[in-house]
Amino acid sequence: MDHRPQAWGRPRDDVYGAYDASLMQNNGPKQNTQQPIVTGTSVIAIKYRDGVVMAADNLASYGSLARFTDVKRLRAYGDSALIGFSGDISDMQYLNRHLTDLQITEAYDSPDKTRLSAANLHRYLSQLLYSRRSKFDPLWNHLLVAGLDDEGKPFLAAADLLGTTYASPSLATGFGSMLAQPILRRYAPDEEAASKLSRDDAIEIIRECMKVLFYRDARSLDSYSIAVVTKDGVRIRDHEQLEDQSWAFADRIKGYGTQTV
Repeated sequence: MDHRPQAWGRPRDDVYGAYDASLMQNNGPKQNTQQPIVTGTSVIAIKYRDGVVMAADNLASYGSLARFTDVKRLRAYGDSALIGFSGDISDMQYLNRHLTDLQITEAYDSPDKTRLSAANLHRYLSQLLYSRRSKFDPLWNHLLVAGLDDEGKPFLAAADLLGTTYASPSLATGFGSMLAQPILRRYAPDEEAASKLSRDDAIEIIRECMKVLFYRDARSLDSYSIAVVTKDGVRIRDHEQLEDQSWAFADRIKGYGTQTV
């Protein structure tokens, strides 16, 4: 067997002759991604008195197939900035590498003071997303950016693949904007109400929303990540599990399909 790297994936030159590169047909038009392929669903977040709580499940779906069940879609940058990614997973990985490089560059340029605050990251990402959209090569993501603003107050804002930005005391992407947002707005209809919530209250609200999403969104999972952002930094717990699942009764139903009593 020929183990030489140049022989991997094609015939040997000394047996079949040199490969004709003109057969590759690489002179066609430039092509961009037309639609997302492997996607993540909702990201939800809510402000509270001292910071922001954000959550997203760990599922990445290949179309309607629940393909990958351990994909972390909450990422921390700098000292107190958190981004939640929904949409295309490959574009999420690209953005994560890009922002990690940016974080390293910023650390070299100003080792004593970080400039990657949540407000700065949100402004940067909105310009990046709009630039890619203007080239007709968008990043198929909807992002939530959480952390602290330049004044040290809780910050929460969104940016989508068109570069559209908006902020609110509570935000959600995907089906969460329809299923979870009404619950979030019940507890935090405005900034004043959000400022009265405690950390435990905010976490409990987020857990309630994740349970609703698991039961009503077919592209969600009962395993999720939850993060809390405060002036002390970002704390992420990656393997949270929903409790008291009502679907547990299904395996006891008899009389349908191929089940036998």
